[in-house]
Amino acid sequence: MLSKSQARLFFLGGTVLFSLLFLFLTVDTVRQVPDQTKQNELTDAAKRGKHIWDENNCMGCHTILGEGAYYAPELTKAYERRGEEWLKVFLKDPQAMYPGRRKMVQYNFEEGEIEDVIAFLKWIGNMDLNGFPAEPTIETQTASIVARDAGEPAIDNQPPKFKTLCVACHSLGGSGGVVGPALDGVGNRYDAAYLEKWLSDPQKLKPGTAMPKLPLTQDEIQELIEFLTELK
Repeated sequence: MLSKSQARLFFLGGTVLFSLLFLFLTVDTVRQVPDQTKQNELTDAAKRGKHIWDENNCMGCHTILGEGAYYAPELTKAYERRGEEWLKVFLKDPQAMYPGRRKMVQYNFEEGEIEDVIAFLKWIGNMDLNGFPAEPTIETQTASIVARDAGEPAIDNQPPKFKTLCVACHSLGGSGGVVGPALDGVGNRYDAAYLEKWLSDPQKLKPGTAMPKLPLTQDEIQELIEFLTELK
């Protein structure tokens, strides 16, 4: 058993030791913050986007970096999941993308404000968060790649809108989103006339579908139709 003087010395020594350890870990953590948060990539646009995020209380519905509400999707990796083009379209008019379904408020952001919010989400998504948020453990299934003849288009020969919008939800050749069905062999399932109606107004063709009405010009629709009908 320790004497009173030994106990006092043990207590004081332990307090000093763990206080120094705490200070060291604090200094080391603060020292790593600029690198892990990619501070050198924090642009003026990202800063403005953070102000817009706060002013509109986005955390009242969304979580980011693990903090916020749980009513709407977690957005730490939103830029990585959806891409810049998709986010621009969605932030401009959420209801147009998902008529009658999305609860996202229409904030009537100007183009510059949308770009600032996206810059903020991009900066957040590039942070070194030690694996957060974790990848889903549930395996997803995608359609197998269909063999193509030499005369058929390569999977990489994709229209610009397909690369920036369609792949956010659909996969092709095993890569892309998993929200919508895989598009391998879609040309065997639907003809050009059906695809034109579908791309022009999915809700009109199939009310309640999860497919949003994308802001596509007629030329962009035709470009997508030509590409999709050749995927056989």
